[in-house]
Amino acid sequence: MRAEVIFAPVSGLAVWTAGILVLTGFRRLRALQRRRISPQRFRLGESADVPPDVAVANRNLMNLLEMPLLFYVVAVAFYVTHHVGPRVVGLAWLYVALRVLHSCEHLTSNQLLRRALLFAGSNVVLVFLWFRLIAALF
Repeated sequence: MRAEVIFAPVSGLAVWTAGILVLTGFRRLRALQRRRISPQRFRLGESADVPPDVAVANRNLMNLLEMPLLFYVVAVAFYVTHHVGPRVVGLAWLYVALRVLHSCEHLTSNQLLRRALLFAGSNVVLVFLWFRLIAALF
């Protein structure tokens, strides 16, 4: 297996994050155009006056810029240490799938328990990736 294959799930998550960035911008512009919020409310970031559909998209984008940072780091670490294998790639794709499902849940029905389970599941996979890397190195 070529080690570069680890960058397929990394790229998948990056593309998904870019899509959520576009969605967030679209929702902000739509709220402004429909006069649901004043542009001044965005001067310092989010405010309590931001409509829920805009706030949830922004929160989801922030979620995709927080814990996934550790995913990007561990993927690069697997690559540079030459420890990429089928299980690592499988776990990486599972992580991406859970993050995509989490976003879909967050942006649609937003049922807290289901969303929390998807979020927690993705974090468990991320911890497994880190433990696997640590075990391979030490």
